[in-house]
Amino acid sequence: MKFINKLRNNEEGATAIEYGLIAALIAVAAMTAMGALGNQLDATFTTVSDEMATANV
Repeated sequence: MKFINKLRNNEEGATAIEYGLIAALIAVAAMTAMGALGNQLDATFTTVSDEMATANV
């Protein structure tokens, strides 16, 4: 009976799962932000490349 009560009161596994969920959420947010930043950088470099190409003519 002691073992079952001790097992029921143990919250270490729940804490580990919560930390895992927080880490996953942060990873998804970082990937989303980096994807948007990548698209903006691509557009910027394309604009610069086009401007340099027309300046050379």
